[in-house]
Amino acid sequence: MDENRVNNGQKHPSNRANILVVDDSDIIREMLVEILSDEGYCVETAVHGEEGAAMAKEKDYDAIICDVHMPRMNGLETVREVISAKPYSRIILTDSFPDKLAHQAREEGALCCLQKPFDVSELRGLIRQIIAGRDISVG
Repeated sequence: MDENRVNNGQKHPSNRANILVVDDSDIIREMLVEILSDEGYCVETAVHGEEGAAMAKEKDYDAIICDVHMPRMNGLETVREVISAKPYSRIILTDSFPDKLAHQAREEGALCCLQKPFDVSELRGLIRQIIAGRDISVG
């Protein structure tokens, strides 16, 4: 029996989806960690784009949620760097005005640009679609 797959009928923690949250706002990071952890995901965080890009290059994440406006490296630059190293990365950008960035975000390799404040059920649905490997169409 493969112990990484099943442990007494429960999913082994190593099979839980890994999500990286990159946002310079403590409140947003904490909120996303709580929401995603409650859904059963393993969540790691980065406080700026440079840190997030370095983490994403070092480890494979099932999904990355990245703010647009951050110090050191903005979200579009972060997406560009991550996608250049790992083109299969599944990234959602977040912004207060996503309509202005949606096209550019997709050109850089992000799946979509999600509007702040978040609709929690929309965010959960997007993450489920990403984890399931389905295409998403938002923003």
